[in-house]
Amino acid sequence: MSVQAGESWSYQKYKFHGLSLSGIRTAISMPELSLSFDVAQGYPYLLNLKKFFISHGHLDHAAGIPYIISQKAMTSQNAGQFYMPGSLVEPMTNIMREWEKIEGHQYKFEFIPIKADDEFSLNQNNYVKVFPTTHRIESYGFTLFETAKKLRADLHGLSQDEIVNLRRQGDEVNEIHHTPAVSFTGDTQIEFLDSRPWIKKSKILIMEATYLDNKRTIANAREWGHTHIDEIIPRLDEIESEQIVLIHISSRYPNHEVERILKHKIPLEHQSRIVIFPGR
Repeated sequence: MSVQAGESWSYQKYKFHGLSLSGIRTAISMPELSLSFDVAQGYPYLLNLKKFFISHGHLDHAAGIPYIISQKAMTSQNAGQFYMPGSLVEPMTNIMREWEKIEGHQYKFEFIPIKADDEFSLNQNNYVKVFPTTHRIESYGFTLFETAKKLRADLHGLSQDEIVNLRRQGDEVNEIHHTPAVSFTGDTQIEFLDSRPWIKKSKILIMEATYLDNKRTIANAREWGHTHIDEIIPRLDEIESEQIVLIHISSRYPNHEVERILKHKIPLEHQSRIVIFPGR
C-alpha cells in the first residue's frame, strides 16, 4: 500500500478516507463533504478538498498545510479554508510568508481561528461544531452535525387538515432537529468525553487510542496528552455511539497485535462497535 494513498472506511451513508498513526500522520477526510480533519503531511487525497479542520499544530497533524496551499495554487483552485486553534494562526501565517520568500510566489490562503462551541456551516443540512480537548498545546475536536426539519413534537397526532390550518394562521409547525453525526478528536486525554454532552451521543466517534497494553501505562499516556485503551473501556457503557473508531494507535503495535489486544480486552457486548481505522 502506498502511504500516500490512504484507506477507506464507511458506515451507513458516511464515507471516510485517510491515515492515522501516532506521531507519524493523521488526516481523516470525508470526501463527499469536501473536508478533512487534520492534514498530516498533505497527501494527494487531500488536495482537492475545500475545508480543513485542524485539531492542533503538531507536525503529524498539521505539517501539510503549506503543501496543500501550494498545490491548490499550482492547479488554480480557490484557496482552501483552514480552521485552526487561534494560537496557531500567527505562526502558521509566518511560515507561509517564509515559504513565499523561498519560492518567490505569493499565496492565497485563509486561516480561521477557532474556539470551543464555534459553528461553521458546510451546506444547508450540515455544520461543524468545535469542542475542547486536552493535549499539551491548544487543541480541539470537531463534530459534524446534521439538521432536519420535522413536525413539532406537540403537533403529533393532528390531522393533515389541522396542520394545514395552523400553517395558514401563520404558525410554524416544524422544528429543526440537530443530530451529532460524526465526532473527531486529534490528540487528547480522555476528559474530552465530558467536555460537551453531544460527543458521547455522536453516531460515529473517531477518537485516539494511542496505547493499548501495560508496556505504556495510563500515566505514560496522560504525560503526553494521550488516551490509553484502559481509560476508554470503563466508559463504553456511557458512550452511545453506534461506532467507535480508534485512530492514532502507536506504531509499536502491528495490526495483528492491535486486533489481538482489543479482542482480549474489549467486553464482548461492545466488540461489534469498536473499529480500528484501516489506514495507518
